[in-house]
Amino acid sequence: MGFLTALLIILIAAIIAFVVWFVVYRFGGKCPICALEKITKPTKITMDVENEEPYSAETSPTPPMGWSSWNTFRQNISEDLILDTAAAMKKTGLLDAGYRYINLDDCWQSSMRDENGRLQGDLEKFPSGIKSLIYNINQMGMKVGLYSSNGTLTCEDLPASLGREQYDAYTLAKWGVEYFKYDYCHHIPISRYAPLVYSISISQFDSHPMEYSVHNAVLSGLARFMTDTKLPSGSYVSGLDANQGRITYNNIEVDEDGKYVLTVNIKKKGAYEKYLIAKVNDGEEYELLFPPQKHYNLTARFQVIVNLTAGKNKIELFNPVTSKADSEMYQYRRMGKALKDATARVAKERKQKEKPIVFSICEWGWGKPYNWGAKAGNLWRTTPDIRPWWIWIKLIYEHTVKLYPYASKGHYNDPDMLEVGNGKLTYNQNVSHFSLWCMMNAPLILGNDLRSMNEQVRSIVANKNMIAINQDSLAKQAKRVKKGIVDVLAKPLADGSVAVCFFNKASHGARAKFDLNTLVDDKYVAMTKQNEYHAKEQWSGENLTTNGTLTVLLEKCQSKVYIIK
Repeated sequence: MGFLTALLIILIAAIIAFVVWFVVYRFGGKCPICALEKITKPTKITMDVENEEPYSAETSPTPPMGWSSWNTFRQNISEDLILDTAAAMKKTGLLDAGYRYINLDDCWQSSMRDENGRLQGDLEKFPSGIKSLIYNINQMGMKVGLYSSNGTLTCEDLPASLGREQYDAYTLAKWGVEYFKYDYCHHIPISRYAPLVYSISISQFDSHPMEYSVHNAVLSGLARFMTDTKLPSGSYVSGLDANQGRITYNNIEVDEDGKYVLTVNIKKKGAYEKYLIAKVNDGEEYELLFPPQKHYNLTARFQVIVNLTAGKNKIELFNPVTSKADSEMYQYRRMGKALKDATARVAKERKQKEKPIVFSICEWGWGKPYNWGAKAGNLWRTTPDIRPWWIWIKLIYEHTVKLYPYASKGHYNDPDMLEVGNGKLTYNQNVSHFSLWCMMNAPLILGNDLRSMNEQVRSIVANKNMIAINQDSLAKQAKRVKKGIVDVLAKPLADGSVAVCFFNKASHGARAKFDLNTLVDDKYVAMTKQNEYHAKEQWSGENLTTNGTLTVLLEKCQSKVYIIK
């Protein structure tokens, strides 16, 4: 067999394989051309969140402190257990120490919504209802948090909130919920594909719609006109996938300010989900989700209510999703907006002061939420779920400590709940775990059984010195200023002092030596230069004076934390 013959056989085999793949893919309801584009065209994260308003920092000006049901009890929670835990938080002095939130994680809810489609508590385990539970805990001086998932179901396969954000947020606000954890199980990402638009129309509810063909718009990027004489406009616009093109209408004119119906008219193509953002006057964004379509008809229409102002308005249509991170940002931001809208609505209805909800984003760090989390909520998980295993706690620390530039007042990296008092952690490991979370400005959410907590564990989590570091009003996460067998972390404080933590990562004792003067030149820490520094260790109360060099002896897995003045 000659070379050319062999090459020809290989070429024919490749063509046959491609045709088979194309047919199978197409008849499977997917878009083969889109798949090829995804392979051949590199994508990039296109989120532009620099100019967006962050989620309210005043909702949580310092890291939230409280307790969660998940680490110890999992699905085995009930009304009595939660009330007993709240009573224990008060009795043990944790409430006085700053712990406020009693958070019900997964399994608080029934497997069915009520007759009005609202979330409801498990009908056996919470017979008095969630609203009553919240009221009773509020009367004890504490706040209550609930849980759902950014998916079709929660992690325990119970009703979740994807696609029902506004409805569920309103339910939470009416109950008086003050903390909301939003998980990631059964998640469905937003499609990076866009529909084929041929026109839009604008109308009020009692007026004749004004239709605008795509020929009335300006196209940008890869957006392009395609001819189809069967359409009313004679053409449609393609090329809006993955933020590659936009349709911009600059001439949408209305007589008065108000709410209007925006109808997007599309040509049906491809049995796969599609997505568009309608951005109005360079401000508000409205989402349009297009489900997989059957082709009984050539066209379809989708509507959303938008706010327009008297005179000319600008409407842009585009799909910003190029990556998993883009999708997550938009979906978590959707819930964040729903929570803020809901609390404002309830306050207006009741003529009361608004009761804001702390929003905890829990997508396990997969979509690098530190890049966008502050625009969507107050805190964001940096890793998968914690376990009471020392090696796992150290891995979580190693990942989270690097993220200090992304944290700020009201917006925190969340390395997950505390495991202090759980598993087989030693005293030094428990102290180090708590110290590191305090230094990293992490939320302090306890995960142990408060009802049976021993005095040693209580003394760790109630250490007023460490809590003060965590709750410092400057709200800056510690920076690792030296890495080694012993890590050194430095956290600037509001009064001008600096908290310095020595963390021995080794399973043996260690001696650490550190020059405090290096913190003077560090722009993040910015410690004031002194001829003499006074250092007080926050666990033992030991006082030291030094001209700069601090030498520390540490047992295995031990941490020591000094306030430097």
